Amino acid sequence: MIVLYFKMPDFDFKGKKVIVRVGADVPVDEKGRIKDDKRIKQSLPTIKQVLKQKPKQVILMCHLGRPDASSPDMKLSTKKVAERFGELLKKKIIYTPNWSTAGFENERLVFLENLRFNKGEKSKDENERRAFGAQLASLADYYVNDAFSNAHRKHASMYDVPLLIPGCLSEGVEKEINTIKNSVDNPERPMVSIIAGLKADKLNAVKNLLGKADKILVGGALSFALLKAFGKNVGSSKVDDEGLKEFSELVGRIKESSKVVLPVDCIIADKFDESAEVKTVSVDDIPDGWMGVDIGPKTIKIFEDELTKARTIVWNGPVGVFEIRKFSKGTEEIAKFIAKCRAVKVVGGGDSAAAAAKFGVEKKMTLVSTGGGASLEIIEGNELPSLKALEQSYEKFKDILE
Repeated sequence: MIVLYFKMPDFDFKGKKVIVRVGADVPVDEKGRIKDDKRIKQSLPTIKQVLKQKPKQVILMCHLGRPDASSPDMKLSTKKVAERFGELLKKKIIYTPNWSTAGFENERLVFLENLRFNKGEKSKDENERRAFGAQLASLADYYVNDAFSNAHRKHASMYDVPLLIPGCLSEGVEKEINTIKNSVDNPERPMVSIIAGLKADKLNAVKNLLGKADKILVGGALSFALLKAFGKNVGSSKVDDEGLKEFSELVGRIKESSKVVLPVDCIIADKFDESAEVKTVSVDDIPDGWMGVDIGPKTIKIFEDELTKARTIVWNGPVGVFEIRKFSKGTEEIAKFIAKCRAVKVVGGGDSAAAAAKFGVEKKMTLVSTGGGASLEIIEGNELPSLKALEQSYEKFKDILE
């Protein structure tokens, strides 16, 4: 199926008002100060590309954190985000404490308040959400989606705005989506995927990959969940027992599949702490009261042997608790090994991206996704709501713009 949507070069922004949905959900401290501006920097090329066409006005919008819209925490205001964008762009940006540009019609760059301060942004009431989308759409002539990190959300700023005005993906987001989709649906072979995580719903990714990957390497808590489902004792390892119930049929398929590779040994700890006692055991010998926290050396070797053959690698989820030094060896070795592989290497955002950054291998990957949840949806074979909205935008406005 060919997906049709407007491309950025399809639009002439000169003299027009353009609203850009950026993915600048940056971490902030207790005083609202930005701790890491990486996501802001990732949107700079798109904003510069829009500004180059000399639009009448560029309106920037994003969400920050998970505020309660009925009682917003002002440390999550986007004021400091707007200021940082201005510093990096070396341009004046007007921050507005609401979702209107009234009084600022002649300003070139305007930054709206945190979208999630308005309950309409992610309301489950469609009329309420659509009303906020209409309010945002009324500010501009064109819409640009530069927020892949939120592309899997059916929120007003992601879904409803492009239904009302012509919208497109930024070139960066378009490239990110296509790279992930091609790596899953049309990969250079062999294609090897690493899937790990805490929640059992990650098995949806395994389900889709059973028909696409040549090998699926499973680590992290997900591997202990499967080992437990196969009848092994996993001690006090963190396992999503409740979530696993709905995958009983899939668990049986996984057990019979030669594609799925599970750990044969693991690092176990007597407590979830840096001061824990750790030891290496076979997955058949995990004692009661101990928890699995990482893959063991034999498993690392097995995983690396499979990765050596790969021409495409899709990695979503660290294979151990890499945030704690004693539990991080497996994730570190696998990350560094992937970096050395001669293959297309796609890292699926979230914790995997954090691990790639921690172990200094980001720049050696083909793509480190900006969106963990959105990339996982693609790996699972699901449609992104924001992309569906842009398809509808194309159908609605293609004749008008010809």
